[in-house]
Amino acid sequence: MTMTIIQTLADFTVGTDLTRLPSRVVEECKRDVLDSIGCALAGIDHPRSRIGIEVGRRIGGTGGQATIIGAGEKSSAHGAAFANAELVNALDADSVLLPGHVSPYVLPGAFATAEVQRRPGRDLIAAIAVSHEMSYRLGAAMSGYRDTKDGKAAAALVVGYSSTVFGATASVARLKRLGSEQVANALGIAAASAPVNSQRAWFMHAPTSTIKYQLAGGLTNTALTAADMGELGHRGDLLMLDDDEHGYPRFVCSSRWSPDLVTAGLGDDWRFPAFQMFKPYPHCRVMHAPLDLLIDLVTQHDIQVHEIESITSYGEGWAYVLPCFTSREITQVHDAQFCFAHGLAVAAHRVPPGRKWQDPAVVFDPSVLALMNKVTLETHPTYFQSISADISSRPSRVEIRARGQTFAAEKMFPKGTPSADPATYMTTEELVGKFRQFVDGILPAPTIDRVIDAVLHLEQVEDFGEIMRLLVRQ
Repeated sequence: MTMTIIQTLADFTVGTDLTRLPSRVVEECKRDVLDSIGCALAGIDHPRSRIGIEVGRRIGGTGGQATIIGAGEKSSAHGAAFANAELVNALDADSVLLPGHVSPYVLPGAFATAEVQRRPGRDLIAAIAVSHEMSYRLGAAMSGYRDTKDGKAAAALVVGYSSTVFGATASVARLKRLGSEQVANALGIAAASAPVNSQRAWFMHAPTSTIKYQLAGGLTNTALTAADMGELGHRGDLLMLDDDEHGYPRFVCSSRWSPDLVTAGLGDDWRFPAFQMFKPYPHCRVMHAPLDLLIDLVTQHDIQVHEIESITSYGEGWAYVLPCFTSREITQVHDAQFCFAHGLAVAAHRVPPGRKWQDPAVVFDPSVLALMNKVTLETHPTYFQSISADISSRPSRVEIRARGQTFAAEKMFPKGTPSADPATYMTTEELVGKFRQFVDGILPAPTIDRVIDAVLHLEQVEDFGEIMRLLVRQ
């Protein structure tokens, strides 16, 4: 009998271990763990984080076995995963991978399960590799917001990150050491329990919802519940990904479904490392290339804020017209993460990238707000042709009018993107630098060194909980 796609994913989950992983996959998993922990710690004072921690307490109580990052307390796996998901995503500085964001949805459940089950780092790496590869492949197989056709925008009307529930469930099931049949049932249950793809509404309505494009904590709890139910004997629908008429692709309203992209070479051809992007700035990834350019221009030419007459940013056509990004109503710190004009204004003030970008003193600085009104957004003339040729490209141009002249620069890939240009790749050394900057003043200096060393040698750690227990705010 032919195996279903879900059964194939289950076998992939159970059959993956450290010995089967290429070194580049292992390193990419460790890099993402370090980056995500840094983002979570840096976001500890963000309103979304404070709410997420409290909701996590209400879900899982206190005194459990799983650590809430930075808070110095424990909860159940469900409670800690909810809180940590909200922490990782609070600043919007976490990594990017198809279908968009992946880490805040798939890592927190894995972290909590690994700690509760006292799993070694090598098991966590295997679970993360499974979750990221699965998430990337499902994202590639379905329609998205950057889709094009014939050199023009063809963004899907329904988009979102619901499909990360498969990778999130698989990583938990892998760490619980479930059998292939149990994992398959868990994945079928996850498919039937997955949240809706609500991101299009988030794009179109301003001010935007502060739970963002997908409630991270909620999805982690769906995945944890699905894994528990598969473990305990519930039967899931194993045909969910084979039935494009009535199954998962239909009820998340994907206008495209290419199942071969999910299964071809699975377990042998690891695709996600070539597409995982890291974010230097706590701001929507769409604006990272313009931010790179603007920072370079004001630094190179020593342009002062009072000298700037105007800033024109040419970038991603699909996004430069959406209310969530073009609204200039800044009433909460959350709004600054997605207001393109505001991000450029902060960068022009030379605020070091990090949690200060979300400091109310910066967000509501009268000088920042005034400069924001001098920003104009335009679609880059080659945008749609460029991403049709290379989905990772983000052609951008910035023009600053100051001192009676125009300073301009262009680039194709923002910093943090694997590309043909080695300079755009964020090295492990650079990620360590980001981590140090993000957590400075939150963890003691000796603890920062210990966390970095442990994560970068995660395959040698015998109990991942030892790392989680270091993550206590000083």
